[in-house]
Amino acid sequence: MTTTRPRVPAAASRPPLLTRPLLLRFVSMVGASASFFLLLSVVPRYATESGAGLATGALMLSTVLGELAAPRLVARYGYRVALIAGLTLLGAPALVLTVSDGMAWIVTVCLVRGLALTLVAGGALTASLIPAERRGEGLALVGVVSGVPSLIALPLGVWLAAHAGYGPVAVAAGVAALAAIVAVPGLPDREPTSGKPVGVLAGLRTGGLMRPGAVFATTALAAGIVVTFLPLAVPAAYGTVVAVALFVQPAASTAARWAAGRYGDRHGPARLLVPGLVLSAGGLSITAVTGSPVAVLVGVAVFGTGFGIAQNATLTLMYARVPATGYGTVTALWNIAYDGGMGVGAAGFGVLAGVTGYPSALAVTAVLMLVALIPAYRDARADRATGTSPTEVVAG
Repeated sequence: MTTTRPRVPAAASRPPLLTRPLLLRFVSMVGASASFFLLLSVVPRYATESGAGLATGALMLSTVLGELAAPRLVARYGYRVALIAGLTLLGAPALVLTVSDGMAWIVTVCLVRGLALTLVAGGALTASLIPAERRGEGLALVGVVSGVPSLIALPLGVWLAAHAGYGPVAVAAGVAALAAIVAVPGLPDREPTSGKPVGVLAGLRTGGLMRPGAVFATTALAAGIVVTFLPLAVPAAYGTVVAVALFVQPAASTAARWAAGRYGDRHGPARLLVPGLVLSAGGLSITAVTGSPVAVLVGVAVFGTGFGIAQNATLTLMYARVPATGYGTVTALWNIAYDGGMGVGAAGFGVLAGVTGYPSALAVTAVLMLVALIPAYRDARADRATGTSPTEVVAG
């Protein structure tokens, strides 16, 4: 005689995703994201064309330096102090950005705001608030919440600067970050303490983290180029196209992050690395036809889709390969890939474009991005062979 095991409702096996701490975390994320993206494409224009790459490069590269120390700061002072300090340092300098238009002042403001980003990122805190069974979906939701402000703020900043001047944009960016501080006291304050800690240096020596990190850094490099130089590369006669493109790109990224998260939970995120990279490179190559509004819009849509896939797939994969005590390290490494890629992209592309012109520089960059197919393919193959294991990083 056979018996039938009673079916457990699907809802019972899926822990809730939206909790009060996660919703409060969303408030601080929205404020930081709005503050960051309002000025991301505005500051390069304020700095003039000659200083565009330098301004974005300073912002991102100072972020990379801070991210190496961020896990230690959080471990010592807790999440709440770090978030309050980060939001303050992100917002206050924005309020005084337009005091001077000298490059030294602009770079100084960018350096301070870049260091602040390491504290407001809070990726380890966010990851700890998401059930492991729904990590891909949860990180996709995080991507939507952080992506919506970029979707609105990136083109809005450019539009406001053109119609109201740089001062109002800078003030709005400052207020957005400072107002978000009110949500911080309701958040958990400490990292998990059980399990073997995973240091940043150990993470840098681990292929299971560095392979997806390298893939994501490559797509982030292209993102830094798009947000910094698209307003300069597209002919002035197509000024409206730039604002639309800066809306389309984060919109496509946000939608793709959500889709990638749901797919990754069911089939594994590693198999998304190659498609994300190929779409990113392909989109940038289409965008290289800067004299065609249609090509620019199609290009940024394709690029945004690939970038969103890469964002979710790489971060989900890296969190899955460490214990909870390694979330801070993963956050630091992933953000180093993000900000370092954007910074190198902005600074390096400015030099290349000065020699070749914008269209050729975009096309060359798209081709060079395909080198990252090597770690992407290796990681997907390794994942199929061994699976994603939380002990991979601990074992080194």
